[in-house]
Amino acid sequence: MRMEMRIVALGVLVLLSGCASSRFSAPGAALEASLPLKTSAGEFRIDYDHEDARDAARIRQAVTEALPKLERWGALREPVTIKVMPDHASLEAAVRQHGYSWLRAWSRYDDVFVQAPASWAPAGATQPQINELLLHELTHSVMYQQASNRRDWSRKQIPLWFREGMASFTAEQAYRWVSLEEIARHYERSPTSDPVNNPGDLYRDDSNFIYGVAHHTFAFLVKRYGEEPVRGLLREMKGGKEFPQAFESAIGLPPEAFVRDFTRYVRWRGFSGGRVQPRAPAPSN
Repeated sequence: MRMEMRIVALGVLVLLSGCASSRFSAPGAALEASLPLKTSAGEFRIDYDHEDARDAARIRQAVTEALPKLERWGALREPVTIKVMPDHASLEAAVRQHGYSWLRAWSRYDDVFVQAPASWAPAGATQPQINELLLHELTHSVMYQQASNRRDWSRKQIPLWFREGMASFTAEQAYRWVSLEEIARHYERSPTSDPVNNPGDLYRDDSNFIYGVAHHTFAFLVKRYGEEPVRGLLREMKGGKEFPQAFESAIGLPPEAFVRDFTRYVRWRGFSGGRVQPRAPAPSN
């Protein structure tokens, strides 16, 4: 998938069984109304059609409730526009991605496309579900803006495990995805598999698994090194480095070595003892 835009799976939420005729068929068409929001973490504008005014208000509430957890990574440097798309078909048309039935939102540096929550399922969506989605999505915007600028954010080589792991970790979504034990069993079935670095077709075909891998990889990073080095990593990228070099500067080892540590931790079931195992010593030669 292109890094300029990204997708978020909602796991166990009821998925759309079909789409009504779209009220918003043209990707470039303008939405009818705007709802501004100024906060301590940054400025937002929620664009929506009049028929989705209630959903826009619920999204505004979700943004407000996301702020305390977002601010752990820093503030937005530029305003973010949240576009409320009337239904699933209009979301896919707007972001020009098709075939992802679980697609509910799509984020970039300074805008977020969200399918109107009332259309997520026959019964719509609850406020906690909306809160969780917006926290996940806005974490991406904060990350991109803390790490880069509008021109270069898509060129930082930030891997999927870090992008999605950071957002899932911040939104506390571990309960949605596969467990560490299930990942360990995957390695037993597929010893040569590398879902952290090379998710491949699993991203489309088994998003629950890949999002779980990303979440647990990022959680391992925070448990072992803490949150401040993660913020330091973002600062290193903001200073001009791409992700691999910034990671080594902030964390103290190359990202490939960290991923090997995480993979060993899972394969050897280091999580069974309830704590992160210490990093293996570096080779002496």
